[in-house]
Amino acid sequence: MTLSAARRLARFVVDLELKDLPPPAVEKAGLLVLDTLGCCLAAARYDFGRAARATAERLGGPTESALVGSRVRVAAANAALANATLAHGLDFDDTREDAIVHTGSVAVTTSLAVGEATGASGRATLEAIVAGVEVMCRVGLAVPGKFHARHYHPTALTGAFGAAAAAGKLYRLTEDELVRAFGICGSQASGIIEYLADGSWTKRLHAGWAAHAGVVAALLAHAGFTGPETVFEGEHGFYRAFAGGLDEARLDELLGTLGVAWELEQLTFKPYPCGSIAQPYMDCALRVRDHHGVRPDDIVEIRCRTAEGPVPRLWEPRAAKHVPQNGYAAKFSLPYLLAVILTRGRASLAEFEDDVVKDPAVLALASRVSYEVDPTIDYPRQFVGHVSVRLQDGRVVEEWQDHPRGGPDAPMRRDEIESKFRGNASLVMSADQASRVIRSIESLATEPTLRGLMESLTL
Repeated sequence: MTLSAARRLARFVVDLELKDLPPPAVEKAGLLVLDTLGCCLAAARYDFGRAARATAERLGGPTESALVGSRVRVAAANAALANATLAHGLDFDDTREDAIVHTGSVAVTTSLAVGEATGASGRATLEAIVAGVEVMCRVGLAVPGKFHARHYHPTALTGAFGAAAAAGKLYRLTEDELVRAFGICGSQASGIIEYLADGSWTKRLHAGWAAHAGVVAALLAHAGFTGPETVFEGEHGFYRAFAGGLDEARLDELLGTLGVAWELEQLTFKPYPCGSIAQPYMDCALRVRDHHGVRPDDIVEIRCRTAEGPVPRLWEPRAAKHVPQNGYAAKFSLPYLLAVILTRGRASLAEFEDDVVKDPAVLALASRVSYEVDPTIDYPRQFVGHVSVRLQDGRVVEEWQDHPRGGPDAPMRRDEIESKFRGNASLVMSADQASRVIRSIESLATEPTLRGLMESLTL
C-alpha cells in the first residue's frame, strides 16, 4: 500500500458526505439509529445500565451530552461510555457477520454524544454514524475470526477506531489529526472474553469503553497529541498484536472499496437478545417446535453441527453451558438457547432473567443438547444453524438454516424493526413517547440539531 491504512481511512472519513450514499444505505443508517436506541432504552432498567449511568454521572464534565433514560448531562466521552454500554449490554444490537462486530452500539452512541456537544445537525450526525460503521467493519473484516481465536472481543478492539472516526468527523478533525487519532486508538484497544467463564458484565462494557476511547483519542489528536501512522500494518502494530499477523492484500482490498461498497448495508439486526452466532440455530429450533409440532417430552436428544470457531463461546465447557450461572451467561449457551425456544416457544428479554434460567424444565432439555464439529462450515463467513432432534418414537426431525434472519439475505422489514424498538422502549416509556422517538429519527436528516431527538430519550 502506498498510503498507510490509517491515512486511507482518515481521508475517507474527512471526505464523506451523506449524498455519496445510495438511498438504501441512508435508510439503513436511520434503522440502525432506531434499533440501537431501542436497545439503550431497554437496558436503562437493568442493574448494569444503572451502574454505567451512575459512573458517567460521577465522572461528570461539561453538561454537553445526554445520558439515555436520564435527565442528566455529562461530557461527551462520558455519555458515550454509558450509552454505548447500554446499547450493547443486552446483546440485542446489530452485527456485521464476517467481522463479528456490533457497530451501532459504538457508532450511533458516539455520534449522538459528540453531535450534541458540537451542536451538529442531524445530517452531520448521520454522516458520522456511517463513518464509524464503515471504519469499524473494515478493521474487523481484515482478520475474520482472528480476534476471537486469541481470546479478544472484536467489538472491543475495533470499536475505538469506529468511535474515533465518528467523533473526528463531528469535531472536524483534519486528515492528519484523524490519522493521529487512529494511532492513539491502537494503544487503547482492549477487551478479553473471559466473561464467558461466569456471565459477568465485562462484555457489556466493551462497546462503552471503546466509544469513550475513540472520543478521547479524537480530542487528544485535535490538541496535538501524536500516535503512530502505521498503527494497523506496523511491525508492532494492531494486527500483529491482536490477530497474530495481517493479510495486507485483504486489507488493501477492503480499503479500496471505501466509498464504493457500503458495509452498512450488510449489517444484521437481531431478532433475539443473545449471541449473534446462535441465532440461526434458534430459528431452526423454533421451526422444529412450530412446524413439526415437537414438544420437550417428545425429545430424546438434540444434536447440532457447528464450525470449530464458536465452540469455546457457545458449547464449552459443556457442564457450564448445560447449566448457565445466570441470565447473561445463558445468552452464550446454545444448549440453553435451544432448550428455552423448544420449551417456551420464544427467547425474549424475559427468558434471560436469572429465575427463568434456573427453570428445571428448560435445564432438563438443555442437558440433552450436544454438538459435532463440521469442517465444511466456513465460519465466520457463514453463520449457519443446524438442529437434529431424535424423538421418542424413533423419528428424527432436522432443520438447517444457512444465514441469520435479519441480515442481507433475510432482512427484517422496517415494521419489524419498529416493532422491536417499541417492545424495547415499552419497558421504560409510554407508547406515545416511543412514537415521538420514532418520528424524531425519521426526520433526523433534516433536523438542524439533535435537541428534539435527545429530549425524546429522557425519562
